[in-house]
Amino acid sequence: MRINRGLRRVGAWIRSAPGTYVWLVVLFITTVALHHMSPQFEQHFLRQRSTNIHELSHNPVRVLVASAFWIDGGHWIPYAFLYTVFHAPVERWLGTARWLAVCALAHVLATLISEGALLKAVRDGIAPHSAVNTLDIGVSYALAGVIAVLTYRIAAPWRYVYLPAVLAVFALPLIEGRSFTDLGHFVSALIGLACYPLVRGCGKAWNPKETLAALRS
Repeated sequence: MRINRGLRRVGAWIRSAPGTYVWLVVLFITTVALHHMSPQFEQHFLRQRSTNIHELSHNPVRVLVASAFWIDGGHWIPYAFLYTVFHAPVERWLGTARWLAVCALAHVLATLISEGALLKAVRDGIAPHSAVNTLDIGVSYALAGVIAVLTYRIAAPWRYVYLPAVLAVFALPLIEGRSFTDLGHFVSALIGLACYPLVRGCGKAWNPKETLAALRS
């Protein structure tokens, strides 16, 4: 009986965030496909779907869409966890359309800004010309944007603990590494925070203290 109740709850949770879990299913399929490719073919295949400078200059729309459905490295389970913890709550809160808007804005704008910075570095002689073909795929920019926009879902004073933690997570790698992907992640977080107009009127902020009290009772 408890097992059936638990399964119903899981099913209800998944149905309440359809975009998140359809995306995860697609990522699972593409990850399985990658595991069946040879290492040499995998790199060639992914580079054609990469949002690097070369591909963006020739096929911008195609690679911006395609890059969001592949995971470099082939580890799907961590993303299943992160999607459940961050994407699903945001989709349930904002609705699928607004959640997707946050994802798209973070993914597209952070990609263009970070690759634009890399292009300038190449032209200034700071980065090698081979960087125009750097492999750049994945869903992390959209994830960073969603993690940041979740700030507005959390009630004060918890919000003022969550926000500095989010900024630190994305700012420290940029300060230490200064790679274009670190820049992209930080920019994605800022874009998520800039999506405040999309979250207004989307319900009461979540108070962790109230949730704990409800669980105890």
